[in-house]
Amino acid sequence: MTENLTQRSKMLTLAGVLLALFLSSLDQTIVATALPRIVADLHGFDRFAWVATAYLVASTALLPVYGKLADMYSRRTIEVTAILIFLTGSALCGLAGEFGPLPLLGDGMSQLILFRAVQGLGGAGLLAMAFIVIADLFPPAERGKYQGFVGATFGISSVLGPFLGGLLTDHGTGLLPGVAGWRLVFYVNLPLGLLALWFILTRMPRLEPRGEKKPLDYLSALLLIAGLVPLVLALQLNKAEHGWTSPLTLGLFGGGVAALVAFVLRSVRSANPILDLTLFHNPVFRAANIASFLLGGAFLSIIIFEPLFMINVVGVSATRAGISLIPLSLGVVGGSMLAGQMVARFGHYKRWMLAGGLVLLAGLALLSTMPATVSYEHVLLYVLVCGLGLGPSMPLYTLAIQNAIEPRFTGQATSASQFFRQIGGAMAAALLGTILTLSVAESLPATTTAQAEARAAAAESAAGSGAVASRPTPAVRAAFTRAISRVYLCTMCLVLCGWLATLFIPELPLRTTNAAPKPAPVRMAEAVK
Repeated sequence: MTENLTQRSKMLTLAGVLLALFLSSLDQTIVATALPRIVADLHGFDRFAWVATAYLVASTALLPVYGKLADMYSRRTIEVTAILIFLTGSALCGLAGEFGPLPLLGDGMSQLILFRAVQGLGGAGLLAMAFIVIADLFPPAERGKYQGFVGATFGISSVLGPFLGGLLTDHGTGLLPGVAGWRLVFYVNLPLGLLALWFILTRMPRLEPRGEKKPLDYLSALLLIAGLVPLVLALQLNKAEHGWTSPLTLGLFGGGVAALVAFVLRSVRSANPILDLTLFHNPVFRAANIASFLLGGAFLSIIIFEPLFMINVVGVSATRAGISLIPLSLGVVGGSMLAGQMVARFGHYKRWMLAGGLVLLAGLALLSTMPATVSYEHVLLYVLVCGLGLGPSMPLYTLAIQNAIEPRFTGQATSASQFFRQIGGAMAAALLGTILTLSVAESLPATTTAQAEARAAAAESAAGSGAVASRPTPAVRAAFTRAISRVYLCTMCLVLCGWLATLFIPELPLRTTNAAPKPAPVRMAEAVK
C-alpha cells in the first residue's frame, strides 16, 4: 500500500498528521489558564469544570469508532473529516456568547460546553489517526522512532499549552479588533489547522484499508457510545457533590454498564462490529492494553496532584505550579524519542518498556516520600525522573500491539490502545481524588479553620488562578503532604501492576514489512522471557 511512496512523501504526510495531533493535544492544556477569564466573561463559574469534561467525554467515547472507520475507509478521508470537525468546533468555541443567549443553545457558557464537545469529536480522530497513519507509512521495524515523535508532540504541547493560553488571555485582547484575548485560545487553531489540512490534502496518499468492506454496524456504534458517555461522566462528576453512592453516580454507572453489556452481545453476533472482540484472544493485545490502562492512570495522577502539592505544601503560585510540570514533559519527550530510536536500531521493545516502568517507580517513590520541607527544585528533579520513565510507554505499547495483529485490524487495535489509556486516566483521577479528599479530611477535622483553608486552597488551584498563594499553615501543609504521599503510593501500585502485565507481553520480532504477522506464542515460559 505504501511501498511505492518516497521517503519525502512519507515525511510530509507525517508532518501534517503530527501538526493535527499537536492541535488536539494542545487544546487539552491551553484552555486551563484561560478558564478564570472565560468564567468572568461568560458568568458560568458553577459549570467551569464542564468545559474540560465535555472535551474529554467526546474525545474518549469516539476513539473506538474512529478506529473502526479507519479500517473501512480511506485514512486520508477520515483524517480530513476529523480536522474539519475540530476546526468547526474551535471556531464555534471562539464565538460562544458573542451573540448572547441563543435558542436551544442557552447562554454563553452552555454554548462553550457544547462546542467543546464538538471539538472533542474531532480531537478523537486526530489522536487515533496519528498512530494509524504512522502504521501505514512505516513497517514495525522502523515505526518506533516515528511513533516516538508522537510522544514528543504530546510533551511539547503540554509545555506550550499553559504558557500560550496565559499569554493570549492576558495580552491578546486587541490583536483582533473587538475580540477578547481568551477567544484567541480557540481561534489560534484555525491557521495551524488549515496548514495541517493542506499537508494532508496535498501530500498524504489515500491509504486505503486492507480487507473487504462491509456495512458499518450503526447499532453497535450507538451502544458503545451510549455505554462510554455515562461511564466517563460518572467518573468526572465532582465527588464532593455527587459521591460514589449518590443516585446520579450509580445511575450513570448502571446505565453505562448495561449499554456496554448490550454492545458486547451485539458485537459477538455482528458481521462487522465496531471492535472485533477476537482481538482479545491475542496475548500481546490483551496484556499491552492492561498495562496501558494502568500507566494512563499513573500519568494523569502526576499531572493532577503534583501542582496541588506545590501550591498547598511548597506554597508557590498556581503559575509556578504549572511551570513545575515542564520537567515532566521534557522527560516524556526525551524518554519517548530515545526509546523509539533504540527500538528502531536494535529491534527489541520489551526491555525498554520494563526499564521505563522501573524508572517511573523510582520517580514515584521520590514523590511519595517528599517531606513538607522539600524544595521546589527537588520536586522538579523528581517529576523529570517520572517523565523519563513514562516516555517509552506511549509509543512502544502501541507498537507492540500493531506488530502483533493483522494489518486489517490496525485501526481498531490502535484506537483501542488509546482508549484504554484514556479510560485508565479518568478512573485513576476519580479514585485517587477521593483518596486525597478523605486523607485531608482525616488529618483536619471539619470544624477547624485549617480545613476551610485547605478546601479554599484546593479550589483556588483547581480554578487555575495565577495569583501568588499565601503561605499554607503548618496544619494544611502536613495534611496535604500526608494525603499526596498516599496518592503516590497508590500510583506506585498501579505502575507495579502495569509492569507485571508487561512481563506477560510476548516479544515478537519486529516485522520489516506491513504483511500479516505470525501468530503470537502463548506458552508461559515464552511469555515471560
